[in-house]
Amino acid sequence: MSAVICGSLAYDTIMVFQDQFKNHILPDQMHILNVSFLVPRMRREFGGCAGNIAYNLKLLGGDPLPVAAVGQDFGPYRKHMEQCGIRLDCVREFDDQFTPQCFITTDLDNNQITAFHPGAMSSAQENHVRDIPEIDFAIVAPDGREAMLQHVEEFATRGVPFIFDPGQAMPLFSGDEFRSMIGKSTYVIVNDYESQLLQARTGWSAAEIAGRVTAYIVTQGPRGSLIHVGSDTHDIPPARERQIVDPTGCGDAYRAGLIFGIMRKKDWPTIGRMASLMGALKVEHPGTQNQRFSYAEFAAEFLDQFGYALD
Repeated sequence: MSAVICGSLAYDTIMVFQDQFKNHILPDQMHILNVSFLVPRMRREFGGCAGNIAYNLKLLGGDPLPVAAVGQDFGPYRKHMEQCGIRLDCVREFDDQFTPQCFITTDLDNNQITAFHPGAMSSAQENHVRDIPEIDFAIVAPDGREAMLQHVEEFATRGVPFIFDPGQAMPLFSGDEFRSMIGKSTYVIVNDYESQLLQARTGWSAAEIAGRVTAYIVTQGPRGSLIHVGSDTHDIPPARERQIVDPTGCGDAYRAGLIFGIMRKKDWPTIGRMASLMGALKVEHPGTQNQRFSYAEFAAEFLDQFGYALD
């Protein structure tokens, strides 16, 4: 069974400044700010919500189908996806644009200065999901504004069960638009801060949002997650990580576990624990697509952590 993953495919360029920004930025001179930071350490990672979710879902043995817009520089990312066995039939390349890029500079206090270039993501609405045959399940993750509105509408029209995941795109939509998209979605997932924003924007409580979808999932970082299903709430414990190396992308890994569990028709406590474990396994590795394991290894770790078998 295939899962359509709508969202961004992006390059993450991560640099480390071996000092503190505060030592080089004069607060009383912010109006003429002109600074340069030497960054001897730099790495380039494959990222973007669609790429991260698809990568993690493939590790579990799923069949992800990313839907994204990329640019003329997509070659290395394409090779990586092909080596992972991920289909790229629905990734549209725009020769006159760049693939979305995120440039992150981190100082020794873990403060970050980030610049994001959307590139081809601005044309993502030219990539329609209405033309994809036989969709079993889908997620609408952060992407271009028009693309997200369009994907929600087209999935709803086709009767495809899907997750709405506004994430970083929260500022792009009005309360009316959020209410409309939630009403057309099967599931909604946000983190705890985004949940507060969503409630403020829609004027609906968490219970009211949950009443309009099959499940309303709220992640809480190291405190686990909550899955609201009707009048019931499942309190999902966090999985244990052996070491914390890099939390970047753990939310996308969680979503992959969620998708896999839903498609396997597991019960909600199990689905939540699968998602939680995927997030923990990601945290143990740098970048967003560098962890490696088989489904058998995942199932063994699940048994060890939660005390019961998946199959």
